[in-house]
Amino acid sequence: MIVAICGRLVITSGVMLMQRSVATVSAQATRLCRRFVFPAGSLTGLPRAMAVFLLLVPLVASVVTFPATPAQAAKYAAIVIEESSGRVLFARNADKARYPASLTKIMTLYLLFEELESGRMSMQTKMPVSRVAAARSPSKLYLKAGQSITVKQAIYALITKSANDVATVIGEALSGTEREFGKRMTRKARALGMAKTTFRNASGLPHSKQRTTARDMARLAIAIRRDFPQYFGFFKTKSFRWRGKRFGNHNKLLSNYSGTDGIKTGYIDASGFNLVATVERRGVRLIGVVFGGRSGKTRDAHMVEILDKSFKRVKPGDIRAQLATASASVVTALPKSLPKSLPVPPPSPGTLPVSPPPRRTGKGSIDLALAGEPSYLEGAPPSPDLKRSVGPSKWSVQVGSFAKRANAHKAAAQARRVAVTVLGSTPARLTMVTRGNIPLWRVRFHNLDETQARSACAVLFAKGRPCVAIEEPARRAG
Repeated sequence: MIVAICGRLVITSGVMLMQRSVATVSAQATRLCRRFVFPAGSLTGLPRAMAVFLLLVPLVASVVTFPATPAQAAKYAAIVIEESSGRVLFARNADKARYPASLTKIMTLYLLFEELESGRMSMQTKMPVSRVAAARSPSKLYLKAGQSITVKQAIYALITKSANDVATVIGEALSGTEREFGKRMTRKARALGMAKTTFRNASGLPHSKQRTTARDMARLAIAIRRDFPQYFGFFKTKSFRWRGKRFGNHNKLLSNYSGTDGIKTGYIDASGFNLVATVERRGVRLIGVVFGGRSGKTRDAHMVEILDKSFKRVKPGDIRAQLATASASVVTALPKSLPKSLPVPPPSPGTLPVSPPPRRTGKGSIDLALAGEPSYLEGAPPSPDLKRSVGPSKWSVQVGSFAKRANAHKAAAQARRVAVTVLGSTPARLTMVTRGNIPLWRVRFHNLDETQARSACAVLFAKGRPCVAIEEPARRAG
């Protein structure tokens, strides 16, 4: 009789505390049993085994009695990837379609970073607020039609406040309308290998056809850090002030989980609580994605759990060995003597069929070339004793950089098939480069004139494939 009464009380406590830890539920169970069933001091007088039995059996019953609902299970997906190797350490429903919610804004920021990288925009560029943008539902800054916001303010607003009105402002500034921007987002998703992702708006507000997967979001997180390391630091911003108000970042792992340095949360009713996080410890960087949390706290707790388990599976020595092998293969292929002066590097891959100006930011990211191609230090000034030759300049097109050589070969073959009239007889050059500590294979087609390079990029871009036309003027000592 006592067991039955205590069991009912503990089950009640389990219902009240389903989203708390087992230790918390056990403590609540003990208090209930002491208060309503056992006289003071009598519980401690029971044999230890009996006390454990009385507390744990009903607790287990409460857990079994109240599982997650089918609706919650349908929203759940998760994946953890080790960034440098691409090794999947944890995956559940990783390729099932899910609603991205505000994780959408990672792609919005990716495209905004492209504009900054190309020089078409600066941090101080002002973007106008339309009536459409001002009417977006919260979360928002409550911008009014006719106002403007700078690019830098918009970046902070998306990362911290997750402002939907600002996301629409960015989409309209980059593509004229948010509808067209959604198409551009989807094309970029395809170019990054996000085959199961479709975007219809810049914010992640509910849309039945805006879907993605946990694996695709992990790819996006890796791509945005790889392609824009100079801007990735924005994602660890913990707060943002706008017109006297302070907005905190929704990503609580930045403060609560050691090594976290990005990237974004999201929530709508259809998705549950979503999170993409990047964490680095002892030279090991993991990308974690969780969809469908019942609350922000349970989502964060699950993310911590799967990241903890994944860190135990990867040893720092494993990563160092992989990087050492990649570096060794590069060094052995370098020419015996390197030029004393190092030319400025060409711009990194973009998506528009134009030749953007040279990169203005770059601190020590090294591009090591294979096949006798000259090496260079990114961001180094041109040597004063090098002059442009008078003859016509040569052009090349770059179609991407890839973690695996096999993927680089595949991208080269696909680009040649799409732009066969220009690239059909042009060999592709694969070059090992590094971004930070990440070895990548870059794919370029050389020895083109300007018309050929721009035409190839126009065709590739129309098919949703990345391409940038790069001028490579002949140089001579003078």
